[in-house]
Amino acid sequence: MHSSLEKLRQALQLIIRGKADVLDLSLTCMLADGHLLIEDVPGVGKTTLAHAIARVLDCSFHKIQFTSDLLPSDLIGVSVFNPSRNEFEFRPGPLFANIILADEINRTTPKTQSALLEAMNDKQITVDGTTYPLPRPFIVVATQNPIEHHGTYPLPESQLDRFLMRIRMGYPDRITEKEILRDQMQIARAEITPIITGADLLLMQEKVAQVVVNQSLADYLISIIDRTRQTEYLSLGISPRGSLGLYRAAQAFAYLKDRDYVVPDDIKRLAIPVLAHRVVISARYSTPLKKSQEAESIIHEILDEVEVPV
Repeated sequence: MHSSLEKLRQALQLIIRGKADVLDLSLTCMLADGHLLIEDVPGVGKTTLAHAIARVLDCSFHKIQFTSDLLPSDLIGVSVFNPSRNEFEFRPGPLFANIILADEINRTTPKTQSALLEAMNDKQITVDGTTYPLPRPFIVVATQNPIEHHGTYPLPESQLDRFLMRIRMGYPDRITEKEILRDQMQIARAEITPIITGADLLLMQEKVAQVVVNQSLADYLISIIDRTRQTEYLSLGISPRGSLGLYRAAQAFAYLKDRDYVVPDDIKRLAIPVLAHRVVISARYSTPLKKSQEAESIIHEILDEVEVPV
């Protein structure tokens, strides 16, 4: 692992204990210039992880607490009339930052959720016919409670498709939880200083794009994507945006592991966090499992069926 990335990882481990895999996926998403959705029950460290990611980067950061009364203008900004200049002036909203923590994103209405679409896809905001570019890098780290909880609005497929990855924190094991209890004051007071700048991250993202993906691996990736579009268990397969996301994420994961080439295990490791939230289960094959678990199970089966290149 590159020295600066190793320092990032070590800094995050001061706050997030026992979740090395989650940290690797988070860093991979960041290197791939993607947006991250962290989904899990309350209290397992979703917001803590998002805050920690923002603190290790020397970039502008805004936290937005999503609530049912939040309006689109509360995110993107509003035009205000300036009497002294006799014209309207645009007052930017909190989306104009490098790192955005969208806390409990599914607690706001679909109208407000949709205000993020242009920002996440095109890295720009359009207000009153004028387009304003967002600062680079621009990364949305969103937390979400499971939709079975009261007072939540499921994210539509178009919104989910803008997130490169969906990950879960999960409960800590007994040893890690005991460590958390023992070191709770030390964790709370842990000082995390910025390790890399926004310019450093942009440079890393450029290097990620240069990681080699063999043609046989590209064919393997396409075979996985194509199978999601053909299986009878899914009513909606993976879009080209999803296949591009998996390709880019595999390059970023290889770069994180200090390789300049992708291997089949990179694609297999990333298939579920990159693809599972983008598919829709066919109503004919719905089971008592949660939809997210069903989707992951189907992606697992597809990975088992598709032949891995040697």
